[in-house]
Parts: sequence; structure tokens; C-alpha cells
Amino acid sequence: MLDILYEDNHLIVANKKCGEIVQGDITGDRTLADDVKEYLKIKYQKPGEVFLGITHRIDRPTSGAVIFARTSKALGRINEMFREKRIVKTYVCVVDTKPPKESDLLTHFIYREEKINKSFALDVQKYDAKPASLSYKLLGSSERFHLLEIDLQSGRHHQIRAQLATIGCHIKGDLKYGAARSNADGGIHLHACRIDFKHPITKVNIHIFAPPPNDSVWNFFRNSLPE
Repeated sequence: MLDILYEDNHLIVANKKCGEIVQGDITGDRTLADDVKEYLKIKYQKPGEVFLGITHRIDRPTSGAVIFARTSKALGRINEMFREKRIVKTYVCVVDTKPPKESDLLTHFIYREEKINKSFALDVQKYDAKPASLSYKLLGSSERFHLLEIDLQSGRHHQIRAQLATIGCHIKGDLKYGAARSNADGGIHLHACRIDFKHPITKVNIHIFAPPPNDSVWNFFRNSLPE
């Protein structure tokens, strides 16, 4: 079931589920973009191909808010806003170890190994590693897990997963980056929960909150989420 968080004549924002892909890849699997196009086609009885611009992506095992453009004008402006970092995305994640500090700024160099589709957070620049930084804040803890709020200052491949693993905090379900076991649904407990930006056409401030998946771990932390 498609979860639409925001919609107007220029933009549509969907809450991606774990396991979905935003746009096509070598698997040939159906995409979130396909589902949004079908939704628009049926709702507005559009003949022919529906225009839908993909403005950004989040990892397949990750869930959360994804912005699509419904017009070419909106697509161009949203892309420019992402390049200029005028769109603020906030993530939350559940990790297995309490971080060494309740809040901190992490700076590394991210090296991507494409053959294994994995990134490594390095303390010094090697190979073609690129600078990366994020800040985190501890929002709550249970007996086994800890909820972190993540604000990205850069957008590198698997950045959150790699940087947190480097400080010993493994995202629940993320076997690739050191978690003890996988989640039943194949996803990980990393969620793009909030997007804040000025509308590219109307210039109105937009604040969108994406509820995390409905499971016992997310539900435990639901009252601690940064809405």
C-alpha cells in the first residue's frame, strides 16, 4: 500500500518501505517510482506516460521520505536545492551499542568498494575517498537498543551505516555493517523521518514527517522521534 505524505501540483512525497527501490536497477524489480506513477495515473485519469522526476534516493533496506517532482520545472529547482544543501533531511536509526558520547560530530573519509557495494569510513584520506561528516544525538534507550537522530552534512554512499559502524554502533538488521543478525523483512532500522525545505514554486516552508515502520522496536521508541 502506497503511503503518500505530501502532494500538490508540483511535488509528491512517499514513505518508502524497507526493501523497495526508488528507481530501476539490475534486478528489474518494480520500483517506488513505478507505484507513484500508477497512483497518479489512476487518481487523475491521465492518458499516456505520467511524468515523474526522481530527485534523490535512499538505500533499498532503508525506509522513509522520498521526494518526487511532478513537473520538469519543480525537478530542476529541487535538484538545485539538493546541490546547494537547502533541503534538510533528518534520519533516525536504532543501534545495538550506546555511542561513546550522547551527541557528537563524526568526520571521516568515505571509500566505496563497488565490487562488494560497501563503503568504509577512514580516518585519513586514501585512494579516492571523499570527506564525509554527520552529527548524531542520542534520543532514547531500551535494554537492548538505542535510538539516534542523524543529521548529514554530506551525502556519501552508505555514509550513516559506515560511519556509525566505525564507532561501534551497528544499525539493527544491518549485517553488511556489523549487526549480529538480520531483520525478518530484510530491512534495517534506518529511517528518513523528516524533510524540511522551502517549496521550489510557492516558496512556502514545507515540513514533512514520515512515520517509521510498524514493528515492536520502532514502536518502543515512537514517542522519542523528532517530529
